[in-house]
Amino acid sequence: MGKLGGKVAIVTGASRGIGQAIAELFAAEGAKVVCAARTLNEGDHRFLEGSLARTVAEIQAKGGEALAVTADVSDEGDCLALIEAARRTYGPVDILVNNAALSYYLPTDKLATNRWARCFAVNVQGPFMLSNEVLKDMRTRRSGAIVNIGSGAGIGPGRGPYADHTIRGNTMYGATKAALERFTQGLAQEVAQYEGIAITSVAPSNLVATPGTIHHKLVTGMDDPVAEPPSMMARAVLLLASEDAAKVNGRVTYSQQILKEFGWIETGHGRGVTSPGSGFSQM
Repeated sequence: MGKLGGKVAIVTGASRGIGQAIAELFAAEGAKVVCAARTLNEGDHRFLEGSLARTVAEIQAKGGEALAVTADVSDEGDCLALIEAARRTYGPVDILVNNAALSYYLPTDKLATNRWARCFAVNVQGPFMLSNEVLKDMRTRRSGAIVNIGSGAGIGPGRGPYADHTIRGNTMYGATKAALERFTQGLAQEVAQYEGIAITSVAPSNLVATPGTIHHKLVTGMDDPVAEPPSMMARAVLLLASEDAAKVNGRVTYSQQILKEFGWIETGHGRGVTSPGSGFSQM
């Protein structure tokens, strides 16, 4: 039996990239995985390859258990329906991975207010609504794990003066991920009384090669030599979802940092290892 044998896990944004890698690894480790995203079938997304149907098919082909549920995590009704589908099919939820995210990569003066609000709804409000609902299962059993997927964009440029005048268009996205880190530690303190519940956040130590980062030209391709493979993040999330809650509750960390700390890899590079992370990661 794997590290997650018999566990019920929800992974949002599981149609491609990091979410797909997490869902497939969780299933390989024995979890019953509910895969959530807006893209059900291949070709449904206008720009990106990947779909829930493909992820579930990959899991089932290897003998794993998985369920596809279409959901917009910015919509409370969809969030509740997603969790109810998981309970109805597999039982109470043991693990929630808040991976779904949205960004437009535009400078602030080019962002329409509705886009700003939409990103916060997906990246922050979604994890809030989903976490509140699954915690009903976790508090009852005094056991569970919620892993929020962060980003290096949550690390601000620091105070001026600024010699670098490059506008990267990630101010809004970074603000949502910084908010998610604060939410992580606040919620972790609130549930600490239950002892067996861990609320954590992990971001990639380096840019990850995914269909999304390729589309936005953040990496050159899936074989970009400076990029991290999605499997690195998947392993870090597995660690946080399976380790004793007392050891990880409240951790805001980075993929290679946490894997190296717990001996899952020998060496690491990037945020949290060879360069500092956010202020929350150092608390």
